[in-house]
Amino acid sequence: MRPNFDLALEGAAIQPVIGDHYRVRQWQGIPGIECAPDNRLWAAFYSGGTGEGPSNYVALVKSEDRGQSWSDLLYVIDPPEQVRAFDPCLWKDPAGRLWVFWSQSYSWYDGRCGVWASVCADPGADTIVWTNPRRIADGIMMNKPTVLKNGEWLLPIAVWACHESPLNELPEQAFSNVYVSTDAGASFQLRGSADIPNRHFDEHMIVERGDGSLWMLVRAFYGIGESFSYDGGRTWSPGKPTVLGGPSSRFFIRRLQSGRLLLVNHYGFKGRSHLTAMLSEDDGLTWKGGLVLDERADISYPDGVEDREGLIYVIYDREREKAKEILMAVFTEEDVEAGACVSEHAALQHLVNKASN
Repeated sequence: MRPNFDLALEGAAIQPVIGDHYRVRQWQGIPGIECAPDNRLWAAFYSGGTGEGPSNYVALVKSEDRGQSWSDLLYVIDPPEQVRAFDPCLWKDPAGRLWVFWSQSYSWYDGRCGVWASVCADPGADTIVWTNPRRIADGIMMNKPTVLKNGEWLLPIAVWACHESPLNELPEQAFSNVYVSTDAGASFQLRGSADIPNRHFDEHMIVERGDGSLWMLVRAFYGIGESFSYDGGRTWSPGKPTVLGGPSSRFFIRRLQSGRLLLVNHYGFKGRSHLTAMLSEDDGLTWKGGLVLDERADISYPDGVEDREGLIYVIYDREREKAKEILMAVFTEEDVEAGACVSEHAALQHLVNKASN
C-alpha cells in the first residue's frame, strides 16, 4: 500500500517540553543560532531515533547570558507517525521577530519535503508565544535568509537532486532555488533557480555584493560551487567550482556589520575537521585571517550570528552519535585577523548541549 506522504503536509506546532520524554537522545546535530534582546541567545538542533529518519524532531534551547550557560530542551517540533522534522534554521528578521524554519518529510526523504515556519514577535519576552506553523514552499532550507538593500528577503530553499524522489513529481524544482518576500514575510514566491553541477544537498547561501549582484555558494561533492545573479535572483549563471575547498559539508557565510564577509569552512581539509573562520574585504575575491574554531575530527555544520556589539557566535556539532555535542565559538573580527583569541570575550569549544545516554 502506498505510504500516506501527505501526512507531511500537516505542520507540527512548537510545543513546550514537559517531563522526561526527550531527555535521553541517541544522537543530535545540525544546529542553528540567533540573537534576541538582553543578551539572550536561541539555539536549535535536531534529534530523535538513532539517526536521520522518521523519528526526528527539532529542539530549541536558550541562553540568558550570551551563551555562558544554556537551558535544557525548552521546545520541540515533533510531527506524528512517519513524518520527521529536521534542518532547523533560526533567523531574526529586520523587525526583530524570531523565525524558526524547519523541514518536514515523510520518512527520510519523500522527494517533496516542505519548509515550515513559526514566528515569535518578542523573542526576549518572559513568556514566548509562537504562531501556528505555516508552510512556505516545497523543499528544504537550513541556512538563513538574506535581506537585500531594497528590503526584499531571499530564502535559499532546495529540492534535492542527488536522491531519487519516491513521489517522483518535482523534477522541475530540483535546483538551488531562491524564494522571495517583498512584503516582510507576508507572502513568498519562487524567484529563480541555480543549477550547480555535482551539488550535494545544496545547503546554499546568498550574499549581496557591493555592485548589487548576488553570489550564491552551494555545497558540492568537491567542496563549494558558485553561481551569480545580476537581476535580483531571477536568473543565475552556470554553476562552477570555487577555490574555497572543503569536504562537501555545510559552510557559513555572512555579511558583518563592518561590511566584511565572514566565511566559516573546513578550509584546506578534506575531512570534517579544522573548522576555520576567515574574512574578506573585497566581496570574496580574497580572504585573510584564519581563526581555527575547532581542530578536532567529526565537527561540522556551522551557523552563526553577530550581535550589536560585534561579537560573533558560531554554533556547530561534534560527533553526532558519540560525543553528541552542540558547541559554540565566540569571537570578533580582531580574533580572526590575529588567528588567535585576543579579544576579551573570545572563547572556543564552549558547550551548548550534550545529549544524555
